[in-house]
Amino acid sequence: MRVPIVVSIAVMLAALMVMTPRAGAQGSASPAELQKIAGEYYSWRNQNDPVSSSSQGLHTWDDRLADFSADAIAARRRHVKELLARVKTMSTAAWGRDDRIDWLLFRAQLERDDFYARVLQPEEKNPDTYVSECANGIFSLLKKEYAPRRVRALSATARLKRMPALLEQGKNNLQHPVRLYARLAGESARSIDSLFTGSLMTLAPDVSSEEKQELVKARDAAIAALHGFADWLDARQATMVEFTPMGEENYNYLLKNVYLLPLDAKQVAMLGEVELARYRALEALLPDPSLADPNPARSRSIPKDQQAFLAAYESRQAEMIDYLRKTRVVTLPPYLGAFHIRQLPDAFKPTSPGGFMEPPGLYDKDSSGFYFIPTYDPASHNFYIRAAIEDPRPILGHEGIPGHFMQISISNHLTDEIRRQHGDGVFVEGWALYTEEMLMRTGFYAENSAAQGQILRLSRYRAARIGVDVNLHTGKWTFEQAVKYFMEAGGLDREAAEGEAAGAAVQPTQKITYMVGKWQILRLLGRYRSKQGANFRLGEFHDALLANGSLPVSILEWLLLDDASTLEQALR
Repeated sequence: MRVPIVVSIAVMLAALMVMTPRAGAQGSASPAELQKIAGEYYSWRNQNDPVSSSSQGLHTWDDRLADFSADAIAARRRHVKELLARVKTMSTAAWGRDDRIDWLLFRAQLERDDFYARVLQPEEKNPDTYVSECANGIFSLLKKEYAPRRVRALSATARLKRMPALLEQGKNNLQHPVRLYARLAGESARSIDSLFTGSLMTLAPDVSSEEKQELVKARDAAIAALHGFADWLDARQATMVEFTPMGEENYNYLLKNVYLLPLDAKQVAMLGEVELARYRALEALLPDPSLADPNPARSRSIPKDQQAFLAAYESRQAEMIDYLRKTRVVTLPPYLGAFHIRQLPDAFKPTSPGGFMEPPGLYDKDSSGFYFIPTYDPASHNFYIRAAIEDPRPILGHEGIPGHFMQISISNHLTDEIRRQHGDGVFVEGWALYTEEMLMRTGFYAENSAAQGQILRLSRYRAARIGVDVNLHTGKWTFEQAVKYFMEAGGLDREAAEGEAAGAAVQPTQKITYMVGKWQILRLLGRYRSKQGANFRLGEFHDALLANGSLPVSILEWLLLDDASTLEQALR
């Protein structure tokens, strides 16, 4: 590894300005103008992505789906590109630290949106762009009771009516579809029925008979269109490329300009190999290494049905909350809402085999959150089901308290809008993975317990995720190689491994965020302790870390240590 050349952050930012074309008066922008531009961008984005707005608790456009016409796509991409160029020309060398941080964060947000449109081109390559718009368009109206059922039912009817036309836009746009993405999209489209015919119809009792007829008519037409879209994809799969990697140069661009990471693809891959070796060895050092492989037979009780399973899962939170309050390893804010466990809708199973977490949205008035877990089956070989039966606390802590739910709830309460809007995946997933082992190291789990073994396995397969992500997207591995690596190196069953590989293929770099983020937080923890000396308190470190929102750890080092060297390394 090369020894970094250390320069001051002011010099680095000034150099960035020299390397970027200037735009006349734009160079003299003020911090206030930056905040104004950012606020206008968030408002524009929310209106142009109404389904995501609904998911975030902003229900102004609940009756709409995104416009995927060619003109609308081009206009959105042009707007982001032009705004990014404008922000890059801002001269920030004379700004204070906090204002310069906001500029870097907003620029990274725009870089992400521009990169996805310019390089990944989801509208042209990924059919699931359109299936997900339909599924989330309804799911976002159901997950919380933010309005009366009739209001939400009418919004659902309006969205359902728009779906056939949206899917036709998708057919026109998909000029370079990827076969792997098409297979996954087809599975999701054919699994959507229960969401539309079951979950959605819980809103129907409060509508009139005429409104219900409209709802059912629109629903049936949407289901038919989605099934037809899946058939259309099937008929064309033979002409599609199996998978198109972004390549190492683009991968490195994403790491640097979006995540502000001081690592390139090769270094990230090496980190994954090191951590994988460590956690495989730690499993082997357990007195009973089989504890790392969840086994429901070791459980004191096995839930009799889905309802009992979800209730048992949710009930274990109280133990974790009591422990955190007694030990003060982190402060639980008073505004934390309830965290619920729910069944995963079938439409999301192809790429989310372990489920997913829904935190309070940026604009939510409801502070509750959810973790959606796969359908209960006591005989299932699915890793997440087996783990949840034996001891759900490691995954519950990751998804809930002190993990995602608590961290994102705190982030949502920031007053700085640019930082509140910044959802750095490396920090978000890194924090949640870090808390798993932090709870174990501070004494919450017994030595040589199933929970301890599970935590080692969870870290092991998160480390395996790095190798899959980097090698898939830099073009070194096929999808089947990725699946086998998850099974052989990560210790997953084939069902979980296929879902993990699919998720890695669809969401580039998402799978590296867990272990890379955990490593960065551990590195920062050690440096923070050295700086604090005898005044060090673990709980104070955690509180300071979370108080800044979901920011890149290179930025957090500048804030907590007054040291910008890691950020300077990332910006070179």
